[in-house]
Amino acid sequence: MPRYPRFSQVADGLSSLVYTSLLGLARESGNEVFALNVGDTHLEPARVASVSALAEARFDGMHRYAEVRGEPALLDAIVHDLTRRGRAVPRERIQVTPGGTSGLDLACRTLIKPGDEVILLAPYWPLIRGILSACGAVVRELPLFTELRQPGFDLRAALDSARSDKTVAIYANSPNNPTGVVLDQAELDVLASFVAQHELWLLSDEAYERLHYEEPPPAVWLHPALRERALVMHTLSKSYGISGERIAYLHGPAEVMSALAGLSTFTNYCAARPMQIAAARVLTSEEGEQWVTAARSSYREAAARTAEVLRIPRPDSGTFAFFDTRPLRRDGETAHQLLERIARAGVVLTPGLAAGKDYADWARLCFTAVPPDTLERALATLQRVLYA
Repeated sequence: MPRYPRFSQVADGLSSLVYTSLLGLARESGNEVFALNVGDTHLEPARVASVSALAEARFDGMHRYAEVRGEPALLDAIVHDLTRRGRAVPRERIQVTPGGTSGLDLACRTLIKPGDEVILLAPYWPLIRGILSACGAVVRELPLFTELRQPGFDLRAALDSARSDKTVAIYANSPNNPTGVVLDQAELDVLASFVAQHELWLLSDEAYERLHYEEPPPAVWLHPALRERALVMHTLSKSYGISGERIAYLHGPAEVMSALAGLSTFTNYCAARPMQIAAARVLTSEEGEQWVTAARSSYREAAARTAEVLRIPRPDSGTFAFFDTRPLRRDGETAHQLLERIARAGVVLTPGLAAGKDYADWARLCFTAVPPDTLERALATLQRVLYA
């Protein structure tokens, strides 16, 4: 047990600099800085979800606590939205959380005890490893989303290789951050069969579920074999461009959700009530759906332009390009040296190691963080650095 002035090893092993270690170099360069390292959007949200619109409306009790499980109007909107998309989830199986990060933290704390093993399908959203580590989980990383479509790749064999008798859960994020890869129906069937056979939990991160570029992909959370085995996180941050409002929600089996609500009481207590009201408004409005459609179109164009410059296939979904830096490096140059060279030109990317220990040679670029004209300048800068 740590004593003053020491502190816990959990806190000591985590850093707030996951996304920003190269930002200082860019700022010192004197060049225009293009922060393409954090996943966000340049688009303003639908008017009904904006803070200004909320301020103009009048709601009784705006500044009071919301209910622990969520504001009733938002719970009703979530039930309607999930039913419309293919599955009726009762109110008592839903928990609103202040953002997806908080929601996944609650999910992990509810399902996992120290020493339990979790299979982390990689590459992954950079914060999930820290969340699992803070719960005391032993993480088994499985390179998957860059390998799925490679000749001869056997998904079932790969899952088997990562499992041990201590494995209790799998974390899956499809559409995937950072690759944009989406699990197809056959792959979902393999995953569901594996989870059921070994009596595991599935942590399903649906952050990018609405940001597909072609036909809607099969949803992990709708697979019938996973209904009682999955704890599912949805967030409005990406789908509706309101990341700063910090609204997400979880759903899962009744007993698990009851335990999770109890844990939420002693951690977050509740999400901010005004932001929950804004989320309910966007979920129930035509304007909200129009925003999603327009965002997909804008993101598709940005994805295609970025892929063209990086000389990689266009991602299928999401807001990122994830690429292997090896074909782009000078003789003897490491991936981090390349990223430093890019940062000195003003463009900040995320090192691939943030998405998994097997991705030291990769990098992530968020093509939705800045407007199209700014992205063009960033890509022109990147092009000069990489190919001059």
